[in-house]
Amino acid sequence: MIAKQYKYLWLSIVVVFLDQISKIIVRITMPIGNGFSAPSIPVLGELFKLTHVQNCGAAFSLSLGSATFNRIAFTAITAAFLIVIFFILKKTESKVEQIAYPLIIGGAIGNLIDRVFIGGVTDFLDVDFPDFIMERWPIFNIADSAIVVAITILIIYFIFFEKKALEAK
Repeated sequence: MIAKQYKYLWLSIVVVFLDQISKIIVRITMPIGNGFSAPSIPVLGELFKLTHVQNCGAAFSLSLGSATFNRIAFTAITAAFLIVIFFILKKTESKVEQIAYPLIIGGAIGNLIDRVFIGGVTDFLDVDFPDFIMERWPIFNIADSAIVVAITILIIYFIFFEKKALEAK
């Protein structure tokens, strides 16, 4: 029987499935571009567009050097990160964490699949937050979104709720 900490791992499968299906559709139907000069399909004008790019770096296109070195380094980092997240998930009693960590796992696996089989991560969600921190937000994908949503949930939980949950015990 699966431990209760793993009962939400199905969320990881859903994230990987939606992420990979969306990336396959993008790779088949959209020309690949280079950054913000890539051809786009406007969805909500300049606020939200679909723009197909391949990211050989990490978050925010962080690069450690060549595409080959990035591929090896970020694959190893992701694999190590997944081991740590599974270990944390095994130890947690919190339902919030039991839901958030599988979202992170799904997002990490979704991007890992791209990195291993394609050499870079397919990104396509192009959103503009007018005059917010940077000129235009970096292009991202469903896996990235799952990770950001999960981290946001965890930050809110740890700041506002975990202490109260510990005090209630």
